[in-house]
Amino acid sequence: MKSLIFKKLLFSLAAVVVMAAGTTVGAAELMVKDGDRVAICGDSITEQKLYSKYIEAYLLACSGLNDVKTFNFGCGGENALRFAARMETDVWAWKPTVITTFYGMNDGYYCEYDDKLAGEPHRSNMNKIVDFFKDKGVKMIVGSPGVVDMDSYEKRNNTDANGYNKTLAKLAEFDREIAEKNNVGFANVNGIMMSAMLKSKGVLGKNYYFAGKDGVHPSQNGQLVIAYAFLKAMGFDGQIAEIDMDLNGQTIVSDGHKILSQKPGMAEIESSRYPFCFTGTDKDSAGNVSILPFVPFQQDLNRFELKVSNLPTQKAEVIWGDQKKVFSKAELEKGINLAAEFINNPFSTPFNQLLAQLADKQMFENWMVRNFFANFQTYMPEVDKDAKLKESLDYLRTKSSEHQMNLDAKIKESLKPVKYQIIVNPVK
Repeated sequence: MKSLIFKKLLFSLAAVVVMAAGTTVGAAELMVKDGDRVAICGDSITEQKLYSKYIEAYLLACSGLNDVKTFNFGCGGENALRFAARMETDVWAWKPTVITTFYGMNDGYYCEYDDKLAGEPHRSNMNKIVDFFKDKGVKMIVGSPGVVDMDSYEKRNNTDANGYNKTLAKLAEFDREIAEKNNVGFANVNGIMMSAMLKSKGVLGKNYYFAGKDGVHPSQNGQLVIAYAFLKAMGFDGQIAEIDMDLNGQTIVSDGHKILSQKPGMAEIESSRYPFCFTGTDKDSAGNVSILPFVPFQQDLNRFELKVSNLPTQKAEVIWGDQKKVFSKAELEKGINLAAEFINNPFSTPFNQLLAQLADKQMFENWMVRNFFANFQTYMPEVDKDAKLKESLDYLRTKSSEHQMNLDAKIKESLKPVKYQIIVNPVK
């Protein structure tokens, strides 16, 4: 027991140090702008299409940005070396304006840290990747590797979870240094995940799988933390809605929202900016609701705020959709975050529909990576000698890209503003 507590203390201290160092890199201004093309690159954790789906959903529905396009370039089993070999033929061919990378899990070879085996190759190839895209004028966020689960991870190569997390933390230090040296963005995935894992397991126990049942591939809970790290690195301030309701006057809303009708204590609103929505229960590691107490997603990225003034009583009932809660006058005057207080809300169904559509789109993108882009180099030596082969490959690339663009367009077309009512009833 003492040994376990000591290990947790070491992990906590390491997380604090890495987080403090990482937050200074690349978070000063909004990195993603209207019309940007965001390439999300990584290994099998990226190919799971969870954190990538959350990022894309946030960019489309929550951010207020227009015409942002996203492509999942995740490829299972990949490390920085393998990505560097395909970044020009695969990723650059899509002409991204922003790129996120998430490598390191496979770069460490699931061993105690060895500089010759893991450190030097990771540094060398991450430098190549950053140099390549920086020279192309692409805005970049280097994501440090995640963590392995301290309970579900099974020892490999005589290295347990504690040992491999030290390796991953070492690679994370290199990623931060590379990002800082090159003045590009840095997502402190490693430090933020370690902090969330320790906090969540401290409350929910060792059977709360943070990095998945296999100890490597997180479910929705850990993947939400990854998305949080990248979205923070992109520079979002998290202010999605401000709704100011004066019970003696008017209700005023921020950009992205408009009043359809109102009377004292009631406002009918139409919103084109969604709050991020969640699934699962407060102890379910397969969902993402359970991780919310242990990562500041709601506070930092998902503020859908209601403020009420001139309330004649010390309490009021707030009704949003089919849910209701009672708040104090002081809470309502200060402002409540509807997204945090009402997990099930009028946006939940359309948001989950969006996630399902994005999963289908990213599934096709992964097919393109796996069955076309990743194999394209195999044919490269013959292309210059075989005109028909070149024509066929060009045709396949064109048609698959057209289909991907059609999927993207249909998703944007189906993303509609949401109409709802907010009712505030004074409670005596």
